[in-house]
Amino acid sequence: MNLSIIAAFAYGILAIVGGIIGYIQATSRVSLLSGSISGLLLILAAYFQLQGQTWGTILALLVTVVLVVVFAVRLVKTRKFMPAGLMTILGLLALGLMVNQIVALR
Repeated sequence: MNLSIIAAFAYGILAIVGGIIGYIQATSRVSLLSGSISGLLLILAAYFQLQGQTWGTILALLVTVVLVVVFAVRLVKTRKFMPAGLMTILGLLALGLMVNQIVALR
């Protein structure tokens, strides 16, 4: 198992947990839905990477890029570190690991 798989799985779990917390604190169904969908996509991508499917890495990369952009925009608007800043930083870290894996495959 490589770091790209771990990063996709961990970021997926964080997205799901963040969506649940957003729903509990602000009764935001959008947070719950978007966190659940993006988290499940990342976990699914990690699973397919484990199965040797290279498109799993690409799926994880695409979902992570979308999440980083969304959270970065939210961070600029709200100027609050939690949760947007934390998810942006962790997303950039996961993104770096995924890009490193793609470069290593070539």
